[in-house]
Amino acid sequence: MQDFWFRLSLPIVFSALFALLLWGVFSASYALLFMLLALLTVMARHAWQLYKLGIWLNDARLETMPEAGGIWDDVFSHLYKMVKQHNQTKQKLATELQHMEQATAALPEGVAILNDANRIEWFNPIAQQHFDLDAEQDVMQDITYLVRQPEFIEYLHESDFSKPLMMRPARHDDLVLSIKLIPYGGDKRLLISRDITQFERIEGMRRDFVANVSHELRTPLTVVNGFVENLQDMPDLSQESAQRALRLMAEQTRRMENLVADLLVLSRLENDQNPLREEMVDIGVLLNEVYQGGMLLSGGKHVLHLEVEGSTRMSGNREELRSAFDNLLGNAIRYTPEGGSITLRWFERGGQPVFSVQDSGIGIAALHIPRLTERFYRVDRSRSRETGGTGLGLAIVKHIAMRHQARLEIFSEEGKGSTFSLVFPVRRLVKAD
Repeated sequence: MQDFWFRLSLPIVFSALFALLLWGVFSASYALLFMLLALLTVMARHAWQLYKLGIWLNDARLETMPEAGGIWDDVFSHLYKMVKQHNQTKQKLATELQHMEQATAALPEGVAILNDANRIEWFNPIAQQHFDLDAEQDVMQDITYLVRQPEFIEYLHESDFSKPLMMRPARHDDLVLSIKLIPYGGDKRLLISRDITQFERIEGMRRDFVANVSHELRTPLTVVNGFVENLQDMPDLSQESAQRALRLMAEQTRRMENLVADLLVLSRLENDQNPLREEMVDIGVLLNEVYQGGMLLSGGKHVLHLEVEGSTRMSGNREELRSAFDNLLGNAIRYTPEGGSITLRWFERGGQPVFSVQDSGIGIAALHIPRLTERFYRVDRSRSRETGGTGLGLAIVKHIAMRHQARLEIFSEEGKGSTFSLVFPVRRLVKAD
């Protein structure tokens, strides 16, 4: 710094000394005139360098340093280093900010920063979706003006945030959020929102499943328990009555066994750790076995037809395919009145192999069709129990279809019958050489 001021004042000192010399040789007028011209020259030069400095600093690029003489070389050089260091720091901060924004955008949770007045300072895209925020208008807005559910406002003003808040946003009532506040930095709070809609849906399905299983088991257990109590309380019961009671108890026991067996099958099919074991399946032989089993189940009460066309070799799991085919045929037999006809078909549609079961049964109303593959869903509960159904057959068929990349098609009309079809992908069909 001392060197800078020395170099700055040196021209003025030399000019003053020369002016004194002129004063001694000539007169004070010549000395003052020279001193004035010298000062004007120095000021003009500095003004010109300041002008160049202003232009250079206004240049957004600042890539090249302008040339200057004397002390201005040091000024420009020092400023250039400062600007370069500032730009490097600015670039580093911008890169880090970009990385942070990318990281927060990749988070599955919504994140928003609130100040001590509950105003939104920043939020990521997921929080924007959860709370329907506007990136341009809602920054520094009071969040209670934007999210107005009473339970949220009450939670916001609590002092204990150890437990999350479960809520449904006003504009997205199909969404379930888990909200948690985390204080940090003295007067700021992180608002974290997590979409738990799927979890809540699964939890609801689990509750319904447990309730349905309990209900399905309660009826046969009640019947069996009732007959056991009657047999205990009535030792002199006639042989005929005792046999009738035992027969009904056996029916209810079989019903429970079938339910447990179907539950085990469904559990195995839903297990991600149980991959599909594929093999070459002769569909012609398999369908003949299904047809013979259907004849026994029908007991001659229905007219069954089997039609097989096209290639009958397919890649898949024979046991699972047999289960799916048996379930579809069993449903057709249970819901087709005596004397009705049932047709099993294997054919190709647009190159895709298709298995279908068509019956002339009671049919199904259109409003029930979308829910038929739900566990324990029954169009007519009393008829299902009478025919021995567990309410899990079509759920099993759906999962077997998914494991074989197939789709289940259902066409039905009340009073005219139904057609259930499994449409498999072309790649599973093995053409004959």
